[in-house]
Amino acid sequence: MRVFLVPMAAMLAMPAMAADADVVLDRIEADRDININVAQSIWNLAELGYRETESSGILQRRLKDEGFAIVAGVAGAPTAFTATFTTGDGPVIGIMGEFDALPGFSQAAVARKQGIAGADAGHACGHHLFGAASASAAIAVKDWLEASGTTGTVRFYGTPAEEGGAGKVYMVRDGLFEDVDVALHWHPGSNNSADIATSNSNKSAKFRFRGTSAHAAASPEYGRSALDGVEAMNVMANMMHEHMPQESRMHYVITHGGRAPNVVPDFAESFYYVRNPDAEVVRETFERLVRVAEGAAMGTGTKVDYEVIHGAMPLLPNETLQQLVHGKMTEVGGVEYTAEETAFAKDIVPTLGRKDVDLSDAVTIDPLSQNHGAGSTDVGDVSWAVPTAGFRTATWVPGTPAHSWQAVAAGGMSIGWKGMQNAAKILALTAIELYQRPDVIAAAKAEFISRQPEGYEYRALLGDRDPPLDYRD
Repeated sequence: MRVFLVPMAAMLAMPAMAADADVVLDRIEADRDININVAQSIWNLAELGYRETESSGILQRRLKDEGFAIVAGVAGAPTAFTATFTTGDGPVIGIMGEFDALPGFSQAAVARKQGIAGADAGHACGHHLFGAASASAAIAVKDWLEASGTTGTVRFYGTPAEEGGAGKVYMVRDGLFEDVDVALHWHPGSNNSADIATSNSNKSAKFRFRGTSAHAAASPEYGRSALDGVEAMNVMANMMHEHMPQESRMHYVITHGGRAPNVVPDFAESFYYVRNPDAEVVRETFERLVRVAEGAAMGTGTKVDYEVIHGAMPLLPNETLQQLVHGKMTEVGGVEYTAEETAFAKDIVPTLGRKDVDLSDAVTIDPLSQNHGAGSTDVGDVSWAVPTAGFRTATWVPGTPAHSWQAVAAGGMSIGWKGMQNAAKILALTAIELYQRPDVIAAAKAEFISRQPEGYEYRALLGDRDPPLDYRD
C-alpha cells in the first residue's frame, strides 16, 4: 500500500476550497430558472450580428442588477459592452459571452426540421446559451469575491457578431483586454472537452463587380455583365485551390447576381472566406484572391472593388490553463439525460446521417488532448492579447454539427439548458481558483509569451476598418 502525506497547509485549505466551490455552485443552481429565461429570450429573438440590441440589453440588465458597472457601445459597436465588478487590487479575470444568431436557421425546439413562422434566423451555434452561462458565472464569481473577502476584478465581455463580424477583434484592437490577467470562454457543442486547441485564422471580404446594363436579347453588345465578373472570379479562385497550401480553405457565396435574366446585371457581389492555421499565409492568399478579382474584372470589361468584412487570428493555446479547466470540467461532470431527453435525442440521431453516434458522449468527459479545428473564431485575437482558455459542453445531441437545425432545436430545450448550467459552473470554478493561485496565472503568462514568435506585434487581419455594422444586410 502506498501512503501519500498531505502537507498540513493543504489540509487546512481543503475545507475552504470546498466552501468556495459551494458559493459559486449554489448561486448558479439557484439561478437556474433565471438563466433559462435569459437564454430562451435570446433564443426567441435570434438577432443577427451587430443587430442584437435586445439580446445585448437583456444581458446588460441582468449584470447591472447584480451590481456590475456597465459600459455599453464599446469598440464602435452599439451591442458590444463590458460589465465589471471589483473588490480591489488583484487578478482581473475576463469572461466572454456571445449572443448573435445565424441567418437561415428558423427552427422550433422539436426533433424534426420545422421552421417558425415569420422567422428566418436561429441560434445554430448556441450563442444564446453562451451569453447566459457566462453571465451566470460572472455573477457567481462576484458573490464569491464578496463572501471570501478576496480582492480582484471579474469582467464580463458582451461580444457581438462572432459569426462573421469579428466583434472581439475590435475590442482587442481598442485595448479592452490590456489589464486582464486571464480570459475565459466556452462554446456549445455535442461533447464535453477542454482540449489544448488551435484553429484556423481567416479573412473575409465582399467583392463587388460593376458593369453596364443592357437588354440581354435586343442589345447584349452594349452590356458588360457584373455577374460575368463574379463567375470569372469564382472559376479562377477554384483553380487557386490546386495551388494553395494543403491546410488552407477558401469558400464563397454569391450574395447578389442580378434581378432578371433579360437584363444584363450592372452589379453583382460574392462573399469570400480564406483560412489557414498561419495568419501570414491567410494574408498572402487573400492578396492572391484580390488579384484574381482584378483579373476577372479586366477580362469581363467590368470594375471591381472589395470590402474586408472580418478577420480572426488562430487560437493561441495555453496548456497551463487548459489543464485547470479540464480538472474543473471533470469535477462538474457531463450531461445526464432524462427519459424524455433520451427520446428526443433518439429522434434526432437518424437525421444526422451518421452511424457513429453514441448518446453516452453527453455524459462523458473527453480526455485532455491537443487538436486543431478547421473553423475560426474571433476568440483567437483575444488569445494573442492575454492568456486564454476555453471548453465545450454537450448542449446538443452527440454527433450534431454546429450550424445545423438540430443544434437550434436542442439549444432551445432542456438538453441545451443542462449544458449551459455545466458551462457556468466550470467557468466559475476555474475563475475562483485563479484568484487563489497566482502561481497558475504566472505560469500561464510565461507560457503565453513563450508561444509567441520572437518580435511578435499584433496586427488585426481586418486592418483598421470600423465594425461592419451592416454586414448582414
